[in-house]
Amino acid sequence: MALTRAIELKDDASNGVQSVTVAHVGLVGSEPTIRKALAIGADDAIRVNTEAGDAYMVAAQLTEVLKNEQYDIILCGIESSDHNGSTVGGMLAEFLGYPSVTCVSSIKFEGGQLDISREIDGGKESLTLPTPFVAVVQKGIAKEPRIAAMRGIMAARTKPIKVYEPQAIENLTEVLNFEMPKPRAACKFVDAENPAQLIDLLQNEARVF
Repeated sequence: MALTRAIELKDDASNGVQSVTVAHVGLVGSEPTIRKALAIGADDAIRVNTEAGDAYMVAAQLTEVLKNEQYDIILCGIESSDHNGSTVGGMLAEFLGYPSVTCVSSIKFEGGQLDISREIDGGKESLTLPTPFVAVVQKGIAKEPRIAAMRGIMAARTKPIKVYEPQAIENLTEVLNFEMPKPRAACKFVDAENPAQLIDLLQNEARVF
């Protein structure tokens, strides 16, 4: 959604968005996915040549690359950025020294000004930010999903991917192990004509009342 909205902003010439760059931390095996982003409409891409670690490591690696570039708007997703942790964007903004806003549901240019809308408890909040800034977007920000057409797929083959070697940045978290959740108890069916049994199960077994 973040990529699609960025491309939508670029497609409207009145917005003044000149190019869209995709940034990614991953090994060479991730380049087919990057090419898909280029086929959808991104102009170029950046890949930090290392296996992605935790959110801190990813944000720090991207910072080392992006701090030397001139990007006015940095859009971060929630699911793909750090396994739905939604923390890479905030860390990235802090490392870069940029203002940031989360839960962004709308980004648009109105009268030469960039207006942002975000979801808050009980409603929406509208605000403006100076560029550069980082926005963590949510589902629904793009007008409609984009699918790569054959022309885009062919063009993506020649679009540049800048590869940067990683900095010596360690993960701050470590996964010790994974385990499956305990299996649920077998489902019990109660005859519709026997409400007394249902009440007994709810009261004495499920203990919901």
